[in-house]
Amino acid sequence: MTTTSDPGAEATTTTRSAAKAERRRELLTAAAALMARRGYASVRLEDIGAAVGVSGPAMYRHFANKQDLLAQMLTEISVRLLDGGTAVVARTEDPARRLAELVDVHVRFALTEPDLITVQSRDLAALDEGPRATVRRLQRRYVDLWADTVVDVTGVDRRVGLARAHAVFGLINAAPRMPELGDEVAAAQLAAMARAALTAG
Repeated sequence: MTTTSDPGAEATTTTRSAAKAERRRELLTAAAALMARRGYASVRLEDIGAAVGVSGPAMYRHFANKQDLLAQMLTEISVRLLDGGTAVVARTEDPARRLAELVDVHVRFALTEPDLITVQSRDLAALDEGPRATVRRLQRRYVDLWADTVVDVTGVDRRVGLARAHAVFGLINAAPRMPELGDEVAAAQLAAMARAALTAG
């Protein structure tokens, strides 16, 4: 016996799924903007929903509560950065080129997602222990990619490589607080300073 699927039903399901994913993305973007401006503790789920025209109760179709929203937001940031860094390492054999590309990926993220950078830097401590541990674990893996590459390029002790990576993250993540330079100039300046710090004599 064979069964045939209903193309119309499948298309409707796909459309609904895409719409739900898009609405979730809008909510996370609005949440990042509000939390970057006011802080996690001062933002309610209702505030986030209102920013994109979603009622308070409808927020619970996407997030269990505000803590769940923050956990998803910060976990996704960490996954995106780790995936980007892992892709650079996988495709780039030359260590110096790899380091430059890692810097470029992080600079681009900091300049295009300043609200997420601010929330990650300031509100990670607001996460419950379990989600915070997950984010920290992802962050450590990301830092390891950088530290290994710094060691490959410079030959410094790995502890020094780790220290340099952390220092450069602080430098790049300060992008939202920089004077307005324009993205192109800011990217060039941040990348140049980051590469100099990572490879300092």
